[in-house]
Amino acid sequence: MIPKDLQYYKFCSYGFLKNLRFFDPFILLFFRSIGMSYLQIGVLFSVREISATVLELPTGIIADLFGRKNSMISSFLAYILSFIIFYTSLKYSLFIIAMFLFAVGEAFRTGTHKAMIFDYLKIKNISHLKTEYYGHTRSWSQKGSALSSLVAGALVFFTGKYRIIFLATIVPYIIELFLMMSYPKELNGLQFSLKKSKNRPNWKDFIHIFKRVEFRRGILNSSLYDGLFKSVKDYLQPILKSFAISLPILLTMKDDQRSAVIIAAVFFLLYNLTSYASKNASAFSHRFRNLPKAINITFLFGIFVTIMSGLFYNWQIPIISIILFIFLYMMQNVRRPMNVSYISETIPCKLMATGLSVESQLKTLFIAIFSPIVGVLADQLGVGIAIALMACVLILLYPLVRVAEAKLAEKIIRNEHVNSNH
Repeated sequence: MIPKDLQYYKFCSYGFLKNLRFFDPFILLFFRSIGMSYLQIGVLFSVREISATVLELPTGIIADLFGRKNSMISSFLAYILSFIIFYTSLKYSLFIIAMFLFAVGEAFRTGTHKAMIFDYLKIKNISHLKTEYYGHTRSWSQKGSALSSLVAGALVFFTGKYRIIFLATIVPYIIELFLMMSYPKELNGLQFSLKKSKNRPNWKDFIHIFKRVEFRRGILNSSLYDGLFKSVKDYLQPILKSFAISLPILLTMKDDQRSAVIIAAVFFLLYNLTSYASKNASAFSHRFRNLPKAINITFLFGIFVTIMSGLFYNWQIPIISIILFIFLYMMQNVRRPMNVSYISETIPCKLMATGLSVESQLKTLFIAIFSPIVGVLADQLGVGIAIALMACVLILLYPLVRVAEAKLAEKIIRNEHVNSNH
């Protein structure tokens, strides 16, 4: 049974507020509305991800050295400045600066908050509940996204402008900043002395964990799949817009208003479903013989769904493509708590923030590579073919990222035996 104390609700509130990103359901349409090609949009996403990749490991180490709470506060300040530039700028070069600042926020945040959650579980002696606990807190993130889609749809509907969504996003992030300041000091992490501490993380420790096959494959399995998902997920927006315009309803409204209604409704449904998926990730994983088997099967199923969603859109059957995209979002939120739980089994506690940051760093690297490629393919061959072709590449890479099921199962059994003896 998960203990639902004050800190649990703070973690849930963090996830809820963090995902009040009102721009998420419309960001690709916003860029298209100001005349950008899919390649230009892909380059912007690539700039964001390359910047995050460069910053991810240093910021993870900074979090371990100087305090995770302090790093999170820096993250939200960078986010807020980014949203201000997105709202006010008109030039492509300024959007690049805004993307860089957004990447700074992502780099300081990603991996750090997960490490804070796992530290809290360790303090409370409930580390065995990490999949359930992280799944519950992540489900609140999806509830935030669900509400965000409705608010964003209303903003676009009544103002007729996509730009307003960046201004609106500043409000929950200011609240988030104060929430983070209220976190207890013990979740700031062990702040290692650069000169004196014998327990501080070092490069030898870090290189050592990379020699572990289960860790390498675990982070590659997670980061490669997430990289594909985040490279193609925003293409649901133009699919939904074209579908909304083709519907024989709401004909008295402008195209942007009709698409805003449909997009808000679909994303509201989608994020409520993904919230349910996150909350039940642990129950889903228990249906399999072990956690690695669940990770492997969901990897293959998710790639298959991605390919078919692209093909059905190319075959001009957008409704099936949309349904498959919803399944894809749900699969991502089932997989994420399982992946985080698996990685946490294979990394020393003192390197938790750094190790999770490496996983995120690789993910952002894959997004940086995939996004421009998908953009070029979308401009030349169409959105559907671009999605399907990109997903086919991951099928070829599966043998390199398949998690070794027997090794981890044996490792967990050994750990449980040791713990029972103590």
